[in-house]
Amino acid sequence: MSAAGETPDAPRRAASIAARLFGSAALWTLATLLIGGVTLSSYYTRSVERGFDQRLHVYLKTLVGALADGGFDKDDPGSFGEPRFELPLSGWYWQVTRLDRDPPEATTSKSLFEEQLPRLADLGVEETLVGTREGYALGPENQRLRVVERIIDLGQDGRYLISIGGQANEIDDDIKRFNAALLVSFLLLGLGLVATTGFQVRFGLRPLAHLRAQLAEVRAGGRSRLEGSFPEEIAPLAVELNALLDSNREIVERARTHVGNLAHGLKTPLSVIANEADAGDGAFADKVREQAQLMRRQIDHHLERARLSAGVAFAGEATPVKPVVEALARTMQKIHRDRDLTVEASVADEALRFRGERQDLDEIVGNLVDNACKWATGRVTVAVEPAPAPILGGARLLRIVVDDDGPGLSEEQRKAALARGKRLDETKPGSGLGLAIVGDLTRLYGGRFQLERSALGGLRCEVTLPAL
Repeated sequence: MSAAGETPDAPRRAASIAARLFGSAALWTLATLLIGGVTLSSYYTRSVERGFDQRLHVYLKTLVGALADGGFDKDDPGSFGEPRFELPLSGWYWQVTRLDRDPPEATTSKSLFEEQLPRLADLGVEETLVGTREGYALGPENQRLRVVERIIDLGQDGRYLISIGGQANEIDDDIKRFNAALLVSFLLLGLGLVATTGFQVRFGLRPLAHLRAQLAEVRAGGRSRLEGSFPEEIAPLAVELNALLDSNREIVERARTHVGNLAHGLKTPLSVIANEADAGDGAFADKVREQAQLMRRQIDHHLERARLSAGVAFAGEATPVKPVVEALARTMQKIHRDRDLTVEASVADEALRFRGERQDLDEIVGNLVDNACKWATGRVTVAVEPAPAPILGGARLLRIVVDDDGPGLSEEQRKAALARGKRLDETKPGSGLGLAIVGDLTRLYGGRFQLERSALGGLRCEVTLPAL
């Protein structure tokens, strides 16, 4: 037999608040560190270039001063205190070009080794406000140089272009070391910020986890209301949830009251009708009695179903299984002691609890055992055990199995036995609604109800219900 009821689809899950907060904070942290790293690297690059240019400008001013006071000897210009100007292709060069000659005459440091420095003006480098040019160029043997140059006009003494070049590897190496240190520092900082963000998210959302845990306890029956203090952002939610729980409990109580009033209001007139029919004779009286019995069964069925629906409306109840099962087994054995009937009960886990009200568990087990005792020849067994969840990580379940050694039912009869108000044998006492009530109640709890052939030879009734 299929499941007695269908579980509604679970709500669609969006990305968790923690994931959203953590993800957005991590992205902002990454963006901030990236922008900060690029900015610092650019600033440091310009700072290193300015420092290097200042060194080159010192040599440039030295050459300008030598030309201006006539102390510049183009045949033996000297090294200006920097020995690398004397070493061939050392990467440090100077060049003085007289522009008012045709062709221009160039005097160079010994390190240029008959090569010449390129003109920054020819490379498109713009002139600064003080009349100098600063930029990168390729020197001898494709060496990457940082070059500064300036044109000076000494009137009758000539017009000169003075260029000073230094190896750019010093700038590049300095920037690389800084960027490596910056990368390591920002990586460590980023990891620290991400870890701090994770801690803040977990700490900030801890009240929600506390709220969720209390709701789980309410659903499991450990408490009836949300208690404790909550932050001001969550406190209104807790208040509304408590109001919802109180309202649900009031609805349950009103429903039970209405069910009782309706049962009293209908059964009394129906009993009067049945008694009057019993006092009469003939086909009409028989028909009234037949219809009165049918009405009573239908009223019993639908009133019981209404009561059961009200009974499961409030989540938060939990019932120990073992005391209920053992008490019902002893009671049924006493009721049927004249038939020498044995009722055996076993509960595999003493801590097993039914996630629902005790009277509903009494109703389910009582109807199953009562039905088994009516048809059993001499033995009825009741076994309760934990049942595996239908999916990994699903809610906990319990299985109740009632077997008897009676005549049993065919497959068609098992289907008919679950029909509402259907009786297979009018000779047995009762309303004939026991199995139908079990099916309805099991459906309301989202459980499963099956009828099968028992190993004892009779009928096996198996019910699966939510558990704790």
